[in-house]
Amino acid sequence: MPCLHQALGGVPLLAAVLLCSIGALVPAFASPAGITGALVPPAVPFPERGEIGAVGTAAAPEVDRERFFRQLMVYGGIVAAVVPAAARLVMAVPGWGQPHEPRTPPAPAKETQLVTPLFPALTDTPADRPALRFGERSLTYAQLAAAAGALTGRLGGATRVAVWATPTMETAVAVVAALLAGVPAVPLNPKSGEKELGHILSDSAPELVLAAPDDRLPAPLRDVARVDVDVHATGPAPGDRATAEDPALIVYTSGTTGPPKGAVIPRRAIASTLDALADAWQWTGDDVLVHGLPLFHVHGLVLGILGPLRRGGSVRHLGRFSTQGVARELNAGATMLFGVPTMYHRIAEAVTSDPELVKALTGARLLVSGSAALPVHDHGRIATATGRRVIERYGMTETLMNTSVRADGEARPGTVGVPLPGVELRLVEEDGSEVTAYDGETVGEIQVRGPNLFTEYLNRPDATAAAFTADGWFRTGDMAVRDPDGYVRIVGRKATDLIKSGGYKIGAGEIENALLEHPGVREAAVTGEPDADLGERIVAWIVPADPQVPPALEELADHVARRLAPHKRPRVVHHLDALPRNDMGKIMKRALTHG
Repeated sequence: MPCLHQALGGVPLLAAVLLCSIGALVPAFASPAGITGALVPPAVPFPERGEIGAVGTAAAPEVDRERFFRQLMVYGGIVAAVVPAAARLVMAVPGWGQPHEPRTPPAPAKETQLVTPLFPALTDTPADRPALRFGERSLTYAQLAAAAGALTGRLGGATRVAVWATPTMETAVAVVAALLAGVPAVPLNPKSGEKELGHILSDSAPELVLAAPDDRLPAPLRDVARVDVDVHATGPAPGDRATAEDPALIVYTSGTTGPPKGAVIPRRAIASTLDALADAWQWTGDDVLVHGLPLFHVHGLVLGILGPLRRGGSVRHLGRFSTQGVARELNAGATMLFGVPTMYHRIAEAVTSDPELVKALTGARLLVSGSAALPVHDHGRIATATGRRVIERYGMTETLMNTSVRADGEARPGTVGVPLPGVELRLVEEDGSEVTAYDGETVGEIQVRGPNLFTEYLNRPDATAAAFTADGWFRTGDMAVRDPDGYVRIVGRKATDLIKSGGYKIGAGEIENALLEHPGVREAAVTGEPDADLGERIVAWIVPADPQVPPALEELADHVARRLAPHKRPRVVHHLDALPRNDMGKIMKRALTHG
């Protein structure tokens, strides 16, 4: 009946009922007893449940033949009257009798596309399980859920909120609350100058700014309504209110040739990256992460805060990085350390004279470096002192994470491992053709495709279009080679680190690593500058290990030629007291070449 009623569509309900009644009678014509039974209760009662085995041996009721033929005539008249009318009604249905055209199923409603909650542990984890700790302040999962729930109720249906992203508990609670409320969050770097901050606010137009009660906000934020984050507030734990493609974060990239661009990161990119890293790093809810990274960028915020919360683990934030803090937390039960090369360089400097640091690093399950290449020299010093290898991964604001050395793989210094699950990666020549040689020498631009990608640059359709190929690959601008087993080795940025000298394409990164292996070099950066004969010549910027006895050009050139190749040796050397770096420890090469 339900299927017939559905098929008739607009046919009046009465006609459908009549047709269904006739359909029920048709089988009855198979035997006189069947017709009689359709109207008259049978002489033998229907067996009760549990007596079904007796039906086969029960005597069939005797049929009243005269009564049977009277009923047959009555039903014959009904059928003769109803069938033609019903047929006319059926034929009146639009499309009846026409060839069937398959219909495309309608797109699922938005509410059916809900992504798996970003933080299932907020409700699935024991209430007293530690979630966040900043210094002496801490929150359990139940307390975090209550604080975030209270804050979501104060967002008031905002379409976008800014977060004054200090390395504090308030920042973590603010971002979690915004994500649970389905409101895109814009993390703001507290060290941004007024001009840059003004651009970000004008571009992203947040309706609210979330901050710690004692934060002093700069002038550009005076016109944005402020909400102070109370980490001790209580409210109902909210469920996720957004779909996989909805924006989660808008993170502003460093502006190298113009003002910063806002990369719109959807929720599925966060979930995809964190789940892929869980696979690569064997990351579980039993892990305790320690780090001292800023919280206004992908490394510190997405990996360093949201990562543990998605797994149901915990994070201990140092507030300000120190090797003493690392040793204290790792020796007190933390299992993972995240850092940038500057931090690991300080660890490498201290590890030879700090037994507590050696013990801490030796007992850690995983040491991860990112945001820039970790010099091979620092890899070696840490491994020699502790027996533990630091693993590296590769990502950027627009893509989150692309590759990593796996926890169960070879921690090969100078490489960033293999593509993460779900991520497609290729190297491309300048003419757009794909590099197919996995020989560790052929350089190409990294292009990636997968669920980890951002959706757009906010208010910049021109920049968004330029960033992608026609078939959906994102142009990273990073140059790399691949080893025969698929490991990726970054050699530099296309804009600043690809040097074309004497007909060769040379990556600055490998020369920097070679220079750092020289005992007289503490820090090194390599750039190219115009040369009438070679096209470009290689320039080394050196911080000497002993400023009183800096290594000479000839000494460094011979060292690189022996380690790599003669055409990769520097032709010019500058000695500096320090290299200019940003908050993430990346060397600012434009400051070197334009300073």
